[in-house]
Amino acid sequence: MITVVGIGEDGLEGLAPAARKVVEDADVLVGGDRHISKIPDEGQERLDWTDGFEAAFDAIEKMTDKRVVILASGDPLYFGVGANVVRRFGADAVTVLPSPGAFSLAAARMGWPLAAVDCLTVHGRALTAVNRHLVPGKRLLVLSWDGGTPAKLAALLVERGFGESNITVLANMGGDETRVQATAETWDQDTVDDLNTIAVECVAGVNADAQTWPRVPGLAEDAYRHDGQITKREVRAVTLARLMPLPGQVLWDVGAGSGAIGIEWLRAAPQSKAFAFERKPERVANIAANADKLGVPGLTIIEGEAPGILSEIDIKPDAVFLGGGVSVPGLLEVCWQHLNRGGRLVANAVTIEAEQRVLAFQNEFGGDLTRLAISRAAPIGTGTTFRPLKQVTQLAVFKK
Repeated sequence: MITVVGIGEDGLEGLAPAARKVVEDADVLVGGDRHISKIPDEGQERLDWTDGFEAAFDAIEKMTDKRVVILASGDPLYFGVGANVVRRFGADAVTVLPSPGAFSLAAARMGWPLAAVDCLTVHGRALTAVNRHLVPGKRLLVLSWDGGTPAKLAALLVERGFGESNITVLANMGGDETRVQATAETWDQDTVDDLNTIAVECVAGVNADAQTWPRVPGLAEDAYRHDGQITKREVRAVTLARLMPLPGQVLWDVGAGSGAIGIEWLRAAPQSKAFAFERKPERVANIAANADKLGVPGLTIIEGEAPGILSEIDIKPDAVFLGGGVSVPGLLEVCWQHLNRGGRLVANAVTIEAEQRVLAFQNEFGGDLTRLAISRAAPIGTGTTFRPLKQVTQLAVFKK
């Protein structure tokens, strides 16, 4: 029997009676040193994470006749070890007893309605993930990696034009609590206690060039670093609508260029995944910079030539986009073969050769063809005229 118990800085005293009894009756206690040290040693076997989660799980798997209690922080299923335990042993084999987690405690300290706050973690994750959440008036609760995280976050906010944002760092909540407050631009603490959560009230600076972008697709081209190989914003918005970003699903952006399609897929559906395939190293560098800037550092970038590189990926897509390379012989068909059932394939053709390929593909596999013709106003002499962009023929097909 495996039970995961969320425990706070107040140790056994903070647990509900039922959870406390489970801990006291355990044959084996599992967890990090910080958690295990809060439990009086009464002879139970103890196992920590020194050799990693999987090694500990292997040992637990052999303890079928013992009452195993895994100690975790607060709410074990909210960015906690509980998700790993359930993934390994299955929900039917695991009982989870949560306590108030860092987000609940921080919201209570700040007096913020938790439902109106964006909760995120940079513990073991890229700090640039915060960029996606920077909107004037937004409140954020951020789980830190260590004591230096608040200073790094303050610097990021200043860089993004949010230097007037209010930062409150709440450390050791439930124990010997400390609280430090300042604006991002006046933050002067190089380090604080490692166990901290950061509360941010986002304020765009009056005299700063605050960088804010919506979650909906169709960001301006100047939001990206690119060499001209980028799907224009109007076409991009239509393209993402046909790709249908959904939580938990996977996109392949083949011939990614600037990475704009994969990036906006992830911004629209944060729990999804995206792979950007690009053969040119300089464009790969642009994609990485754009993903960080726009708050989706989880974009997986793969350098290589399609279609060959596609067979090296084990995770099959629920959506595939082809912008460049549509005219490459066999590329559309290879992408179609990899696509999961119920998936969507969208291909944008600009050249006559690419149009011929999508027409031939449609004749064999079906789908819709749409001609997208966009014009933008531009000055001409003392007046203004509309200048057409390159027409795009778009194939969108659903794999039944």
